[in-house]
Amino acid sequence: MGTLPSPGTEVGKWLGFVTAVWVQCISGNNYTFSNYSDALKSLMGLTQLELNNLSVAKDIGKAFGILAGLASDRLPTPILLLIGSLEGLIGYGAQWLVVRQTIPPLPYWQMCVFLCMGGNSTTWMNTAVLVTCIRNFRRNRGPVSGILKGYVGLSTAIFTDLCSALFTEDPASFILMLAVVPVGVCAIAMIFLRETPPSSTAVDDAESRYFGWINVAAVVIAVYLLVFDLTGDHGVIISRIFSVGLIVLIAAPAIVPAFLWFKVRSASMRAANSDLEVARNQIQEQLLAGSRADENSSPAEAAENGTQEKGLPRRPEIGEDHTIWEATRRLEFWILFVSFLCGVGTGMAVMNNMGQMGLAMGYSDVSIFVSLTSIWGFFGRIASGSVSEYFLKKSGTPRPLWNAASQIFMAVGYVVMAMALPGSLYIGSIVVGICYGVRLAISVPTLSELFGLKYYGLLYNVLILNLPLGSFLFSGLLAGLLYDAQATKTPSGGNTCVGGHCYRLVFVIMTFACIVGFGLDVLLAMRTRNVYLKIHMSKKLKKSGRQQQQQAIKS
Repeated sequence: MGTLPSPGTEVGKWLGFVTAVWVQCISGNNYTFSNYSDALKSLMGLTQLELNNLSVAKDIGKAFGILAGLASDRLPTPILLLIGSLEGLIGYGAQWLVVRQTIPPLPYWQMCVFLCMGGNSTTWMNTAVLVTCIRNFRRNRGPVSGILKGYVGLSTAIFTDLCSALFTEDPASFILMLAVVPVGVCAIAMIFLRETPPSSTAVDDAESRYFGWINVAAVVIAVYLLVFDLTGDHGVIISRIFSVGLIVLIAAPAIVPAFLWFKVRSASMRAANSDLEVARNQIQEQLLAGSRADENSSPAEAAENGTQEKGLPRRPEIGEDHTIWEATRRLEFWILFVSFLCGVGTGMAVMNNMGQMGLAMGYSDVSIFVSLTSIWGFFGRIASGSVSEYFLKKSGTPRPLWNAASQIFMAVGYVVMAMALPGSLYIGSIVVGICYGVRLAISVPTLSELFGLKYYGLLYNVLILNLPLGSFLFSGLLAGLLYDAQATKTPSGGNTCVGGHCYRLVFVIMTFACIVGFGLDVLLAMRTRNVYLKIHMSKKLKKSGRQQQQQAIKS
């Protein structure tokens, strides 16, 4: 009676989702470079361009995420998690040895390799989590993407604030956390996170309610972190209490599978001596017989199946499953790809250079800006996933329109930061964080809706090639070269720049990039309008069918 739920059950599916949330809480370590970049810069005597190129090496690791994408269709989820956690242990472990000065600074190229490994480790974890959960909850892709990407956004603040509370912002201890914690969390997820067959029962309303509970827990964590960041310095006792409270809040989503387990157990006991369950199953079989064939497909996919039954092979339409070769031959894929580059590339430049931006503006402690970008990025991710899903179900609003809106607001954020007025870095980091979060959370379900789930793991990792590409273009080249042009040499061999002029031109150029991205997103929304209308009608018909089913059972 007290055994653990099987991963193949509905309870097991939700327990797997909760462990996926925990993995996402620690898989945003790639965004924390600003927290220890200054230590690397001083230890290795680097210029800003050299430091930015180290950051680019970290992001280039994501380019090798194509390997994780290929493996996602061939290896089980636990193996993907194992590979990612061990690679991160090696990559961040080597950095920890250098920053702790256990070993002398490694040659520049070797540091690039270890940073690349740390960056690549997250692609294995993210691929395992996203592909599995999107397939397990394919009828609620927006909320799934928003929640998972939201917790990735929070992970930077979680690591930063825990390290600040427990280790007084010691960069060596911070990197040690990045190396060790993911191994333990992934070990738990390996046990429970599995792909499960889709349910044949009507569970959309219940799923939405459970996702709502997890959303509430995530918002509480974000507010909790924000209050801690904005209330200044804390004593040792308060910091320890904060750390315990944070861990409890992170564990809170486990209430959902626990509730489900008790609900299922109680229902089983009540139905033990009743024929109600048999009658209900018979009615469900009759009502669902005509819809099971396309339960897990979009309307376009159903049309494809009908055509193939007639023996007429054809090029897949938007909304149907595409191989990577078929996707790259479509204009819509490249519109999504380039617009994604404009959003995430410029956002990566801000996050990678936030430490130097804060120092240039006269702030001695830049961790607050790193946390603000992370926390508000969370709000952008988690809100956009649920809001876009709501409007898709209500009126068939294309998801790319939300990306277009985020691009405009991001451009406004860059203008504010370029002005370099008092407090502009606070405002800019919040705006950029929100818009970066929206872009990530919206693009994940958009990709699956336009090009299908069958080859989603590989398609997703091709799309996020924009992360290293954008980091190289906007952070490594643009920000690095323009900063060095304004900087002065330091006695240690590095350089520094103080003042609003250091990054002004960088922000202006990134503003124009966001305007280009806005135009591309509007174009994509226009070209995919019919796809989203079909998805809207499909959801509407299924909801009507569930209502008829419930009425039949009651009668």
